[in-house]
Amino acid sequence: MLLGATSMLRALVLSLGLLTPACATAPAVHEHGVAEPLPATGAILQVTGPAGQLSFSAADIAALPHVSVNAEFHGERHVFEGVLVTTLVARVGAPTGDRLRAKELDHVVLAIARDGYRVALSLAETDAGVTPRKVIIADKADGQPIPETEGPFRLVVEGDLKPARSARMLAALEVRKLN
Repeated sequence: MLLGATSMLRALVLSLGLLTPACATAPAVHEHGVAEPLPATGAILQVTGPAGQLSFSAADIAALPHVSVNAEFHGERHVFEGVLVTTLVARVGAPTGDRLRAKELDHVVLAIARDGYRVALSLAETDAGVTPRKVIIADKADGQPIPETEGPFRLVVEGDLKPARSARMLAALEVRKLN
């Protein structure tokens, strides 16, 4: 029944023009745990969670509420603007805010870049209802669109001392339950 409701919700959202129907695929992982790069898919962010999968175009991301995060990368300060990860994962059925309880604390958000770079964050540490630190999908840096060599989307974790978790060329977010 949930699958039917999810399909109906997706059809409604698509019919309203809120999202595009484009798809991206997840990279294959070799036996040694190294991910193959994702194919270039243009400005699409694929978000997968308990209720299914949605694709967000650059225009979809730009239309969502944005917040700013100050971050220092390699000695340079930047102001990134983007959408809270909480906002995106909630749209694919991830529990957020008051719904994020003990049994969901073993969920992670896997951020996957086009070049195969992967970053895992606990679902709780991305949730605006749990922590004051913002975790965003940035589409702007210093007031400008993120350059193609870095974007169009970038994961930014507020307060990180190194940009190691700031995956550039972000292609997908996946909410997963740990085994």
